[in-house]
Amino acid sequence: MINVSENKRAFQWLMAIGMLASTAGLAYGASQNEFWKIIAALLPQFTLYFLVLKYAARQPRSLAFFLAVAILLRVVLVFAEPYLSNDVYRFIWDGRLLVQGYNPFDHLPQYYLDMQPGIPGIDRELFEAFDAKNFYTVYPPLAQLQFGTAVWLFPENEYGAIVVMKLWLLVYEAGTILLLPKVLRAFGLPPARSLIYSLNPLIVHEIVGNLHFEGAMVFFLLLSVWLLQKQKKNLWPALAFAASICSKLLTLMFLPFFLRRMGFRRSLVFYGLTAVFVLLMFIPVVNSEFLLHFGDSLNLYFQKLEYNASLYYLFRWIGFQLTGYNQIAVIGPGLGLLAGGLILWLAFSKKNNSEKIVDAGLMELWLWSICIYLFSTTTLHPWYLALPLLLCVFTRWRFPVVWSFLIMFTYINYSYEPYRENLLVVALEYFTVGVVIFTELRSERKKILTL
Repeated sequence: MINVSENKRAFQWLMAIGMLASTAGLAYGASQNEFWKIIAALLPQFTLYFLVLKYAARQPRSLAFFLAVAILLRVVLVFAEPYLSNDVYRFIWDGRLLVQGYNPFDHLPQYYLDMQPGIPGIDRELFEAFDAKNFYTVYPPLAQLQFGTAVWLFPENEYGAIVVMKLWLLVYEAGTILLLPKVLRAFGLPPARSLIYSLNPLIVHEIVGNLHFEGAMVFFLLLSVWLLQKQKKNLWPALAFAASICSKLLTLMFLPFFLRRMGFRRSLVFYGLTAVFVLLMFIPVVNSEFLLHFGDSLNLYFQKLEYNASLYYLFRWIGFQLTGYNQIAVIGPGLGLLAGGLILWLAFSKKNNSEKIVDAGLMELWLWSICIYLFSTTTLHPWYLALPLLLCVFTRWRFPVVWSFLIMFTYINYSYEPYRENLLVVALEYFTVGVVIFTELRSERKKILTL
């Protein structure tokens, strides 16, 4: 007779081995400009990912096994140098400045490169290794702390510093993976949904694989939600929320949603504590130069950088037709203001009316808020989808999962010499995402995934 349990176990191991092999194949066998190698690894990994999600929905007892696989996938990536991004070299640059007593927020990279006598480790080779040389650093203090600790442990060994930073992110990601089922159970939702985030190939590769600190932002946000759900008083949830903000600033947009749910008095206390913790984390780097340069760099993201945008590219084309030149200086901030207005409208709308401080309804409002922001921004890199992927786990919406697959095709841009953006890929990405959103809006019964 066929042993059903053994067949299930064999299927689980087959899926696990396939995901591990495709993950390692990309991490150790491809680079940013080798698009066909990237896709050759991602296609089987996403296929296995979708198969596992369907399987886990029918076999909830497999959850522990696949959560362990999710952590193992990240462990495999700890020792690979970043292969889809060169941002890590700016992290090392900032870290080397910090440990030698310089504030990386004070000046552009060229200033430190030209200093006489020179700063140890701040040299031409490292300078040429990263992009955004004409931007002041925009990485908040918690991220800077991790850059500094990595370089302090390995002041001259770039690979050693990379491994330390990856270990930081491995800890955060493991925390998210273990917390997700708990929060889902607390909200009365299937804990198997945690695999939507935990096994997602984009998340696996972009966070631990390529060192993007969205992993820290996501973990601390989820921790704050967990503490608020456990009815903890304001102190610890506010500290966790502040840590999320100080990892990446994006979660600032979620603060207005607490006003209706907490009431004026408690929300005022929560906001005050969060502000105090944020200020305490920023104090080591705050000075007059920081206040000027940090804001300038954030503003440049809306007025200079362009990558994989949606609404902005549409309005840019209209602007070209009307004026003959790029209107990014007007369109970028305009879309930012529009997004901010819509997010505030969601925060104070009747949809955000619940006796509970946090619940699945709040997660859904946050999901739409971050998506409004992403559809309005002038720059959208793949790792920016970490937050929508986390939040969609608590909702019926699955378009972020489809989006996470489609956005990886934008790596084709780096295979062109010289670099150019393939707008056909961008158009297909947003058209497909739009179709999925429309399909999901039409009927709650129609879902892309079983979970």
